[in-house]
Amino acid sequence: MAKKELKLRAVVAPTETVIVSAYDPDGKADACTLAFYMVSSHVPPCVTVGINATQKRKTLKDMLETKAFVLGFPGAHQVREADYLGVESGYKTDKLKNIGFTTSPAQTVHAPIINELPLSLECEIIHTVTIGSHMQVTGEVKRILADESILNERGRIVVEKLQPILYDEEEGLYLGLGDKLADAFRPGIEIMKAWEAKSHD
Repeated sequence: MAKKELKLRAVVAPTETVIVSAYDPDGKADACTLAFYMVSSHVPPCVTVGINATQKRKTLKDMLETKAFVLGFPGAHQVREADYLGVESGYKTDKLKNIGFTTSPAQTVHAPIINELPLSLECEIIHTVTIGSHMQVTGEVKRILADESILNERGRIVVEKLQPILYDEEEGLYLGLGDKLADAFRPGIEIMKAWEAKSHD
């Protein structure tokens, strides 16, 4: 198939939309929406977010001062609120109040939980590094809080019930989940087994 060389840029589509929240020095909660997010370790459980450090970001400043944040996962029905938290500045107004979101103190770190989000991770900042335009902030997950409505009978998160918001930077779109493609790891194991069988023929 023919290939075309594209303009040099960071291709990050699609990515999961998340909301980070933190307290400022006066104890006021602030939050911003991000699309640069990844799981960075299983043991200990850690997540990493990237925030544009070339712009004046109140939430980033607060996170660095308190060494903590809460990572929240909005559902598809909260796409308007999530987008607003990403485009408005916390220096200008009380963003959470404007959209009717409320907060509660996290139990393990000094950061606010956004009560309306179905899934929240309380995180202690353990590492930061600036790469180009963005600061990468890694937090160790200290506590997970989930609405029962997104859990199965074993207490595991069901992604189809969470209905995360996917961000497509290429087209500037928010997307929902698509159809299931396969069970994780099984297609690869089938190929491995097929090759092992061939090697013994």
